[in-house]
Amino acid sequence: MNRNELAYLICNQLTKNRVVLKNQFLKSKATIGYFFIDDLLPEQLALEIYNKFPTTDKAIRKKNLREFKFTAYQMDQYDSLLEDLIYAFQDEKVIQLISEICGLEEVYGDENLYAGGLSLMGKDNFLNPHLDNSHDKDRERWRVLNLLYYVTPNWTIENGGNLEVWPNGLKQVQTTIESKFNRLVVMTTHQKSWHSVSKVLKEDIRRCVSNYYFSNTPLLESDTFHITTFRGRSSEKVKDLILRVDNTLRSNIRKLFKKGVRENPHQYKK
Repeated sequence: MNRNELAYLICNQLTKNRVVLKNQFLKSKATIGYFFIDDLLPEQLALEIYNKFPTTDKAIRKKNLREFKFTAYQMDQYDSLLEDLIYAFQDEKVIQLISEICGLEEVYGDENLYAGGLSLMGKDNFLNPHLDNSHDKDRERWRVLNLLYYVTPNWTIENGGNLEVWPNGLKQVQTTIESKFNRLVVMTTHQKSWHSVSKVLKEDIRRCVSNYYFSNTPLLESDTFHITTFRGRSSEKVKDLILRVDNTLRSNIRKLFKKGVRENPHQYKK
């Protein structure tokens, strides 16, 4: 199945559920707008995508105080179905539909997969509360939407590895969105869109396909440029202090060097 056929299937499901998804998004729009849709693709196709995922030894390991996960973004190294799926989410018709559901205009995909691609998280992997980098790789467009498509069969909320959004800030209770098989989650990214992934508790790999959409204008008038900014949870006082210092240091470097000291390697070099 090629990317055009995949895009058609995605559009079909979004179109059938457009009203429900738009209402779901509107309920959360004032804080961190999001919607999710289950059974996005035919089950057998979703299982095939799951089976085509690389193993963690074929991915890039990221382990530090901020995060512990595996990523893959040089897509020509993996099965072509995975690349076709990623770029199906960047089909103009898919972007238009998702933008309409979220009430956005001038939204673009990202052929470079800057911070996008594949994500794999095994036992004890996590992603601390954070704000996504505000811009694309060239610091020209604003990051406005985060698309997460989960493909691990029989994944339950008890397994951990679930998306968490913090609509009222990190001192309040988070909203947990289960990383359910064949579920697509779309959420806004801006100056207040704190989100995280809870620690994986099961001896299994949670697999996710990630995409970002960008725009010429930010979602909030108050948005300013920022790096990916991490914080500790309320139970992680010392870690939070260290991460605050780390954020400040990295942010100061970006003030001196617009694109960083070195080019961010997390992009698809075709």
